[in-house]
Amino acid sequence: MNPMQAIAAALSPQGIVWTLLLLSVITALHELGHYWAARKQSVKVDSFSVGMGPVLLRRQWRGTEWRLSLLPIGGYVQIDGMAPEEAPDGTLRHPSTGFAALPPLGRIGVLLAGPLVNLLLAIGLMTATFSALGVTANDRVRVGEVIAGSPAERLGLRAGDDIVALDGQDIPEQAEIAGKAGPGYLLLGELLKEAGPHTLTVQRTGEAEQRQLAFDWTPTVNGERQLLGIRYGPGSQPVSVPQALGRSLQTTAEAVPLVVNSFAGLLGEMFSLDLKGEETDDVGGPIRITETVSRAAALNGWALVQIATLLNLSLAVFNLLPIPGLDGGRIALVLIEMLRGRPLTFQQEQSVTAAGFLFVMLLMAFVLVRDVTRFF
Repeated sequence: MNPMQAIAAALSPQGIVWTLLLLSVITALHELGHYWAARKQSVKVDSFSVGMGPVLLRRQWRGTEWRLSLLPIGGYVQIDGMAPEEAPDGTLRHPSTGFAALPPLGRIGVLLAGPLVNLLLAIGLMTATFSALGVTANDRVRVGEVIAGSPAERLGLRAGDDIVALDGQDIPEQAEIAGKAGPGYLLLGELLKEAGPHTLTVQRTGEAEQRQLAFDWTPTVNGERQLLGIRYGPGSQPVSVPQALGRSLQTTAEAVPLVVNSFAGLLGEMFSLDLKGEETDDVGGPIRITETVSRAAALNGWALVQIATLLNLSLAVFNLLPIPGLDGGRIALVLIEMLRGRPLTFQQEQSVTAAGFLFVMLLMAFVLVRDVTRFF
């Protein structure tokens, strides 16, 4: 398969449709956050568009023109007082009404509302996922698949089983594996390196009692390593909705620094023109995102919910980066104004915003090129 065929395979029609749908909904909700915060402070909102480009449908409602535009690649909200206004002499200047007339904290509230909506959505979707599927539990082994004809099948293991103890010993959350700290479920692999009789304590879905599966194990057969014949990972622990919310908040607090570090690493790779991106392989462009969404759609609806969670969290963090042109950059300008006691001049602010916009475009181009080079 040549590179172009590989790219075409990654960009499946199903993946493209789901990606556009997810990004459109996520972006629309982000812009609704800005809209709500502006309207709560009696600031007029001129228009709200789902999609970009030529307008297909438009309707006036509550003083705002609501639009459906041709290209399903995002959306925008036009809030009075955010764009430059024309002076009597025809030159552009700082606006003086609407958003611009709000006190600094009011403007920060409008700018912060969009990313905050995405953050709350990520927490909400995460809570729903944990409530439905449970939370990851490293102190148990979840059997994902049993290979036909394998020792595991003869032993009686089934997909969905949770192994909760090895040789009568509970599996810890963390364990030392090959001299390094790791999740406890990996101890199953260490156990299978040892010959002799072993016992797995199994908790089967829908059954209250645990069962003991005893077997005599030989790690190698005819000089080759023998495999038990299962695909496995960490287990899952059922939780209540309040517990799921607590775990979501904890997970978000742990994930935000990781996302920030990933973006910081991406910026470093852009400046060094590192197209391999080995340290930030989890940060993808449109091709990688579409490929990931396509795989999730082929699995089940919950996989798509998890992708939507990650996209919301990433969009929230990215928009809060202090880069001019992003929400975080505009918040930084308001904070500078508060510290100086006066705003930047119109020319200074326009220069900073233009530089930030150019920087974001270069970053997007770099990510796209890095996406494509993976196939060559």
